[in-house]
Amino acid sequence: MAENLAEHVYIIPLRDARRMPRWKRANGAIKDIRNYLAKHMKSENVKLDKSINEKVWSRGSQKPPSKVRVRAMKMEDGQVQAELAPES
Repeated sequence: MAENLAEHVYIIPLRDARRMPRWKRANGAIKDIRNYLAKHMKSENVKLDKSINEKVWSRGSQKPPSKVRVRAMKMEDGQVQAELAPES
């Protein structure tokens, strides 16, 4: 198993998802999360945990949350794994 090089907690704003058609907003929010992590962790290989998907889709496709708190870990092989961070 690859070792974890860096670990960060990010609060990712999802307000750009509001610019999309109503029925595409949750899909857009997932893409925004992926792009944000790729940019900030400097890796193109981003894996999102099931918990992030469930949080974004919890109120349906038309009303994603305005922000989401994510814990991202960059592995030795360059892959970024992200999961929902506990609220503190």
